[in-house]
Amino acid sequence: VQLVESGGGLVQPGGSLRLSCAASGFTFSSYAMSWYRQAPGKERELVAAIPSGGGSRNYADSVKGRFTISRDNAKSTVYLQMNSLKAEDTAMYYCMAKRYDYLYWGQGTQVTVSS
Repeated sequence: VQLVESGGGLVQPGGSLRLSCAASGFTFSSYAMSWYRQAPGKERELVAAIPSGGGSRNYADSVKGRFTISRDNAKSTVYLQMNSLKAEDTAMYYCMAKRYDYLYWGQGTQVTVSS
């Protein structure tokens, strides 16, 4: 099982990034997918989640209206489009796959928002 995040980097405030998480080794379409983030000295927090069928999404209040989660089951990939980035969005971003008691994490991709 692998979850490989990509797309992080350094961006100026107000900029955009799109994170990708490529999955392999399990039936991606059967798993709910989420993006979490963890800033230094803070707990890991849920950013966005999307069910296996790609229906109703959930977002943290802090990112509503700025971030969009989506998935492509044919490519076994989940995305996080991040717009209007703020300094407080700086964190390591992780994707997570969940189905019943099965839970998988990626290694993370760093997002730094700074001028």
